[in-house]
Amino acid sequence: MPKDFLAGVLPEYDVVVIGSGLAGMTSANILGRAGHRVLLLEQHYKLGGLATWFKRPGSHTFDISLHGFPFGMIKSCRRYWNDEIASNIVQLKNIRFDNPMFSLTTTFNREDFTKLLTSQFGVQAESVNQFFDAARGMNFYDDQSMTTGQLFEKFFPGREDVVRLLMEPITYANGSTLEDPAITYGIVFSNFMAKGVFIYEGGTDDLVGKMQAELTKNGVDTRIRCDVSKILVGPNGVKGVVVNGREIKCRAVVSNSNLRSTILDMVGPEHFDPQFLSDAQAVRLNNSSTQVYMALKPGVTIPESTGDLLFCSTAPLFRTNLLLDRKITSRTFSFYYPRTRPTGKERFAIVSSTNANWRDWSNLNEQEYAESKKDLVETTLDALEQYVPNCREKIEHAEAATPQTFHHYTKHQLGASFGTKFEGLAVSRGLPQQIKGLYHAGSVGIIMSGWLGAINYGVIVSNEVDQMLCKSAPAISVD
Repeated sequence: MPKDFLAGVLPEYDVVVIGSGLAGMTSANILGRAGHRVLLLEQHYKLGGLATWFKRPGSHTFDISLHGFPFGMIKSCRRYWNDEIASNIVQLKNIRFDNPMFSLTTTFNREDFTKLLTSQFGVQAESVNQFFDAARGMNFYDDQSMTTGQLFEKFFPGREDVVRLLMEPITYANGSTLEDPAITYGIVFSNFMAKGVFIYEGGTDDLVGKMQAELTKNGVDTRIRCDVSKILVGPNGVKGVVVNGREIKCRAVVSNSNLRSTILDMVGPEHFDPQFLSDAQAVRLNNSSTQVYMALKPGVTIPESTGDLLFCSTAPLFRTNLLLDRKITSRTFSFYYPRTRPTGKERFAIVSSTNANWRDWSNLNEQEYAESKKDLVETTLDALEQYVPNCREKIEHAEAATPQTFHHYTKHQLGASFGTKFEGLAVSRGLPQQIKGLYHAGSVGIIMSGWLGAINYGVIVSNEVDQMLCKSAPAISVD
């Protein structure tokens, strides 16, 4: 008899959270801690969304997206999760760039970037400081007409090398392009440049395990393999969900699912005003990704001078369309040393990540798809050879993930790794005005992309849900 993953579920909750990405889990945790009855539903067999992991024989564990996030994660995790989680966040100090324009290592913060730009790139210190101040001062309410490309041209006219240094990591981190509004770049970049790039020491499996324990402690009913097919709406707003064919009542829903899927599939277009529906249908999905996961043989090591993150490219110039091209010229290698998982066996792993288009992978037949994945692995090993000599002899296991892989496990439309483009944020924020009790928290509008953006968006939304459920309760701080 099939297992009932909803066994013992209550007939009604205050809040149902759909999806256990970082935004969904954070919303559920805060609302549970505030005393609300919360049900967290995840369609996959583990929590985390794209912040997850998988294992292979030989004690090899691969992280999907544990590649780096800003210093602000420490503060957010301490405030909205616990001290134990926050204390495991440590800085990555060896961020490398290697391309035809320059080769360097940086700690990826304002002080080091300033030194590099003035001494190695010959930029006037005044221009550098003005650029950093402008980026730090950006917020969502600023003028949205200036593009990121125009921002660079304003402070560093004609300097393609400077654009590459400052832009390439952010494109990798959240899919941002030179054509997107400048604020979508500036806000994310200023988060990183404050104090550099950080990682969770212990691995995603340890992080999500600690988050799950905290959710349980705060009374959140957490369920896996529970696929929500419908958000039920009545004349007074949200009234429940249909999950695994069963109806569960609730007063509010926080969807951590894809924004377009939430509106067009789970709720249905008939429940929205025509103009809002038109805006939602016009929201563009962000790009997807490919990854190659490589595990070294037991006893084989990599010197830490190889770097923590390596942005490498053979393209003569930085172009966002080249980063998405099926003929890959730019890769980001994430190196995982034993200190990443200090309690397990000593294992070294490498993950190669590239931005990708869904259309390059979605129409392949079975044989073409298998051959393309094999080619992705082989060309990645060719690229890695320059930085890890004789890598094929050192690697015990290698496999690839594609946009189809991410679509399969997350159900994100077109396998979108970073949710939607900038216009998705206004649509996401506008849901409660359309349907009382309906909220969305996740990777939208680029600004809310990445680990820190997802967690903080979960905080913002949980504050609004809390106020809706219990207007007399004090607001939850988000700073």
